[in-house]
Amino acid sequence: MDENYNEVDMDQTEEQGEAVDLTEDGDDVWEPDGEEICYLCRRPESTAGKMFHLPNHITICTDCMRRTMETISRFESGLGPEEPDAEETGSDEQQSDEQDGGKRSFPRLHFVNLADLAGMGGMMPQQKVKKHKEGEKPKPIIDIHNIPAPHKIKEKLDDYIIGQEHAKKVISVAVYNHYKRVATDTMDEIEIEKSNMLMIGPTGCGKTYLVKTLARLLDVPLAITDATSLTEAGYIGDDIESVVSKLLAAAGNDVDKAEQGIIFIDEIDKIAKKSNANTRDVSGESVQQGMLKLLEGADIEVPVGASSKNAMVPMTTVNTRNILFICGGAFPDLEEIIKQRLHKQTGIGYNAELKDSVDKEKNILSKVTIEDLRKFGMIPEFLGRLPILYTLEGLTEEMLVRILKEPKNAILKQYQKLLLLDEVCLEFTDEALEAIAHKAIEKKIGARALRAIIEDFMLDIMYETPKDDNIGRVTITKEYIEGTGGPLIEIRQGGLPLKECRGE
Repeated sequence: MDENYNEVDMDQTEEQGEAVDLTEDGDDVWEPDGEEICYLCRRPESTAGKMFHLPNHITICTDCMRRTMETISRFESGLGPEEPDAEETGSDEQQSDEQDGGKRSFPRLHFVNLADLAGMGGMMPQQKVKKHKEGEKPKPIIDIHNIPAPHKIKEKLDDYIIGQEHAKKVISVAVYNHYKRVATDTMDEIEIEKSNMLMIGPTGCGKTYLVKTLARLLDVPLAITDATSLTEAGYIGDDIESVVSKLLAAAGNDVDKAEQGIIFIDEIDKIAKKSNANTRDVSGESVQQGMLKLLEGADIEVPVGASSKNAMVPMTTVNTRNILFICGGAFPDLEEIIKQRLHKQTGIGYNAELKDSVDKEKNILSKVTIEDLRKFGMIPEFLGRLPILYTLEGLTEEMLVRILKEPKNAILKQYQKLLLLDEVCLEFTDEALEAIAHKAIEKKIGARALRAIIEDFMLDIMYETPKDDNIGRVTITKEYIEGTGGPLIEIRQGGLPLKECRGE
């Protein structure tokens, strides 16, 4: 009987289509030419409708997928499988279900709902990418006639950043030339090269704050990333292309806008070549080599709405030719490399430079050269793609005092605004500001120490002041900062302190 059945089955398949071996035991299953078959119900695509594609070339129709999900959800809730229809399962299965009471129990397993995964037949909305049409040139986000001149850019930076005159001048000119290059594309068929920058400065001197302020003033997309998390091909942390995906997210998935943005890579000194050559350097020299194509300008395939590439995330292509890269780092121990080079140039006799003068140099980083950075561990190919090199000065006590009170969003102005909401004036004596700056210098972490110090002594004032409605003015003194006295508190009289605080 089995032989007759196989003969009839083979005769039918020879008339309607080819017999394709899809099973492990060699059973011939008919599959129409050019159509896919459901792995469960064995119906072709023309009958079952659209198919879901699973790994290992498995396809499942919509009805089978729905029934599978419903069955899994019933197992999770402990209800057992749904009572099947008699036409589909037969009377024997129906009787067995009735005998069990329809409560066949399964272990409480948690399954992954395939409908929640992207790319499964469009069941979940994907991130949409905004991109210009083919043949259409993207519009520059900054008009060439509206590009602020370098001196105007520096004037705006002066409102927020104290000191660093040379750094502000360099970055203003570089950004001005960059966006002229983006707006004009070419000038008399002479292609203008990109002006990527490398800034070097001690910790807390304002490297990141300078870039943030610049991007806010120009209203361009900005992505700030940390080089410490970058590894070759994303072994442990992020891969190199993740810096471009962050810029795409900052531009609202607008490819044209992202291709004209700014990427700031902080802690760039952490990817220097390691001195130990016995192990593979996946987070040092290899990362520098992988970043060469980004800095030069290339088409990078990046995920949309995610930081890593996987099969469930849509991909898009971003060209980095017009993206301005700014790299920054503290470069610890670079000062010793500079001193060693300068010591070799010292000698004896008239007009000779003494070693003591080199050791006492306060702003030794300003004498850095490309050769010093190569000795530090940066490869020459990487340094060649960062043509603009400049340094930031270490902060002095005088600069820290100005940082406390002069910028538009100075730390003291923030606390004065907070207490003004409670109808209390807050003032600082000049001696108190100098004491704060002196303490910040001792911590050796730059301007970040200012907020830590102020948060410490302002805690009790912010806690006690709202208790008493009669307090009208609080004056911070040097004795209170040094812990030898307390603040001066004045009682409110007719609202006069409030008018003075508001400048009325």
